[in-house]
Amino acid sequence: MKGNPSTHERLAERLARILTKLNLGHQLNVQELAHEFQVSTRTIERDFDRLNSYLPLIQDTQSKRYYLEPSYLGRFKLQDIQNFAQLSGISELYPSLDISFLKELFDNRASLVFSAKGYHFEDVSQYAEHFKLITAHIQKCVQVAFIYKSKVRVVKPYRLIHHHGNWYVAAVRKQKLRVYRLSRIERIITSHQLAQFELEPDILQQLDNEDSIWFGYDKQEVTLSVHPDVALYFKQRKLFPEQVILTESAAGELLISCQIRHQKQLHPLVRYWIPYLKIIEPVHLQQELDAGLQGYLTSSQCK
Repeated sequence: MKGNPSTHERLAERLARILTKLNLGHQLNVQELAHEFQVSTRTIERDFDRLNSYLPLIQDTQSKRYYLEPSYLGRFKLQDIQNFAQLSGISELYPSLDISFLKELFDNRASLVFSAKGYHFEDVSQYAEHFKLITAHIQKCVQVAFIYKSKVRVVKPYRLIHHHGNWYVAAVRKQKLRVYRLSRIERIITSHQLAQFELEPDILQQLDNEDSIWFGYDKQEVTLSVHPDVALYFKQRKLFPEQVILTESAAGELLISCQIRHQKQLHPLVRYWIPYLKIIEPVHLQQELDAGLQGYLTSSQCK
């Protein structure tokens, strides 16, 4: 076997092809798939963990093969695969996911043409059981209790959200929508059954409308200047939340705006692009950034 690629290097085509095999009624073996895709068995097991969160998978107790619950066979169409790609965070890796392109991805020669690198995700196998339990509570609209930062939290779970390589559970606690990172949930308490709850339309709308995980904060518009040397990167794709190019000078300098709900959405990105970016409005955000950088430089000089 060739050296293993990174966990998600060929994530899009691998998941799509496994989903297609299941849809056709195939019973799949972890070792055989690992050999076919030239990845580790642990990688394939993680793939099945992802699929099992969305699909009614069954594993034969003797052969250990996975297969789709018979009543679902043949029911998955192009839209289902596109939806799964969206949920997996891979839909924007490729220019389209239409029929012709999916056929190319399913082709055995796809790995010779397509490759996705630099896609960094946390290892979800460490909390696979949390994932399954919370999924079940969301589907049944039942409250869930867990230990989070050494405290017991009883919440109404609404959705599992994948954001920038990490999984979070969006849940209502004390009448507020909050997020809890799955990897920081120490233990889910299953000793007693908690009450059911009714989904609130405004919470569902908030989840559908918000692209980030900073629920409960008001949106704030921020204006930034972009140096001509890096302007091309900002013209090619949106690097900031809800980025809009306002003006472009004759010299190539850009004035852009974005919408944020929390400073943690902004400052790490601006620091990455220093010295080519500057926050124009609100002024206090640039002042806070300068103060933080000055404090870092001062502490470094004292060591």
